[in-house]
Amino acid sequence: KDAAVQQAVQRSADEIQQLKNTATGLRDELESLRFEKDASVQQAVQRSADEIQQLKNTATDLRDELETLRFEKDAAVQQAVQRSADEITQLKKTSSSLRIELDSQKYEFEAQLQKQEQENTDNNKHLQETIATLRTKLETLDA
Repeated sequence: KDAAVQQAVQRSADEIQQLKNTATGLRDELESLRFEKDASVQQAVQRSADEIQQLKNTATDLRDELETLRFEKDAAVQQAVQRSADEITQLKKTSSSLRIELDSQKYEFEAQLQKQEQENTDNNKHLQETIATLRTKLETLDA
């Protein structure tokens, strides 16, 4: 009977040791899982922080690019306005020159026309005087 009790005590002691070993193993595994979970959370936080920084950098780059495009657009508009103003000034100068030239040619044409009319008038007067003189001579010869 003592042997049976001894054997039962030994089995109980073995079972207790086995349960202690199982508890220790489970505790170690739980600690390992906690460590892995903390590491995973830390990695996720780091990835999120990296992504946030990358998005901030992208937003800054896009803002800078947008500002550059606005500046370039404003500069292009300013250049177009300046070119238009220069062209308008040039066209006004050309128009003024052409007006002066046209007035000059008109004046010359009118002067030539007046001169031609005067010459025609003088020529007609001379021809009429010649006709009158010849008529007088003709009448004198006929009489």
